[in-house]
Amino acid sequence: MFIEQPAVYLRWLYPRALWRMDRHERAVYLTFDDGPIPEATPFILDVLKEHGVKATFFMVGDNVRKYPDLYQRVLDEGHQVGNHTHNHISGLRRSLHEYSYNVEKANAYIKSNLFRPPHGWMRIPQYALLRRKYKVVMWDLVTRDYSKWMTAENVISNVKRYARNGSIITFHDSVKSIDKLRTALPESIKWLKEQGYEFKVFT
Repeated sequence: MFIEQPAVYLRWLYPRALWRMDRHERAVYLTFDDGPIPEATPFILDVLKEHGVKATFFMVGDNVRKYPDLYQRVLDEGHQVGNHTHNHISGLRRSLHEYSYNVEKANAYIKSNLFRPPHGWMRIPQYALLRRKYKVVMWDLVTRDYSKWMTAENVISNVKRYARNGSIITFHDSVKSIDKLRTALPESIKWLKEQGYEFKVFT
């Protein structure tokens, strides 16, 4: 089972990756993985716009290729984008060359200096190579919105339980997540605002 906050050994494996931002600042960083797709991304963008919130979208390059208008809408509405490989591949099953090639293939479409590995894993040589060019962004709180065992209320509870100053919060703009996000995303944003959090993106 995937845990809501990263294990200590993961932080040791990727010590210069971003796991959490300034713990003294009342701010959180909303991120969305795996899009853009028409089944989920437009709704997420509508909610963010309604609440005046900016987020960072870690995009799959092949989805950007298929849905360039969605990619452009994310940019036009003031959000940040990041690279999530071209085909959402696992670094553990790929050579250094194959993995880095897939990342660069994605970046021909995404054009970002930010990178997040699918599944939160990659081999140490892959990490060492990619961090020369990219700012590697991991997470402080994964909502598990993708899990079939989770309800919208569970996702909201995870946000309430684990959000803290500087949290990098991970949602997904995916088919697996969207039914839960229709309730969980606006409610999570409302709660975070009530707690006094500012919403930031990476630069």
